[in-house]
Amino acid sequence: MSDSDNTPGLQIVRDDRILRVTIDNPARKNAIGYDAMVAIGDTFEKLKQDRDIRVVIVTGAGADFCTGADLASGQSDQERGITSEMTMDAANRMVRSIVDAPVPVVARVRGATAGVAVALALAADLTYASDEAYFLHAFINIGLMPDGGAAALVAAAAGRALANEMALLGERLPATEALRRGLLAGVLPADELDAKVEAVAAKLARGPRRALELTKSNLNRVTLAGLDEALEAEKAGQCELLKSKDFAEGATAMLTKRAPVFEP
Repeated sequence: MSDSDNTPGLQIVRDDRILRVTIDNPARKNAIGYDAMVAIGDTFEKLKQDRDIRVVIVTGAGADFCTGADLASGQSDQERGITSEMTMDAANRMVRSIVDAPVPVVARVRGATAGVAVALALAADLTYASDEAYFLHAFINIGLMPDGGAAALVAAAAGRALANEMALLGERLPATEALRRGLLAGVLPADELDAKVEAVAAKLARGPRRALELTKSNLNRVTLAGLDEALEAEKAGQCELLKSKDFAEGATAMLTKRAPVFEP
């Protein structure tokens, strides 16, 4: 694994035993494109052959974690022959590769975490957020459904009630409330977040790699047994909804900043 990555919108840097993966598209609140999702999946899969890395930190550049898939890149993706199915596969592989990584993954969350980024953050083993951060599944507001394994990841962390509330209502969940509901490992003032994440990563980097790997694998086996089923169902449902009139209306309404009028 190289010390850095040249994929646009992504920084991958090795720091001794710590690998830092940073979504770097601050002009778009770190919305993530197809290429970056593929590169993240590649990066985590390569960890199986890299015995030197002991922990990965996933974060976003600037004020936000990630606002989900970069819809602005949709036209250029279509011109390159990238279909909705391919994008869903890339997102699912990204999430699955984080869950399957042989080392602990720590998510550092600030600002907005929306769309598939909610699944990205919760795929980490330890997710820490600043007190001004929030989580948002707004898919229902534009005629879509949560994806990236969110149905399994949210429910595994905080239970069915919160998973339903986030998915069906499409409202912001402040980090402080997310912590109270059991979704996060911790919430800190913004100026204390980095110190906490670095301390956790440093401790894990000194840990016994094989014991960490087996511990993580067993916890995920027990708590995320339904992840693959969720990923498959979400891909099928999302690909159907992306072709619907409700999504066309929802997307247009969002771009023109008006309330959508869905089919009766």
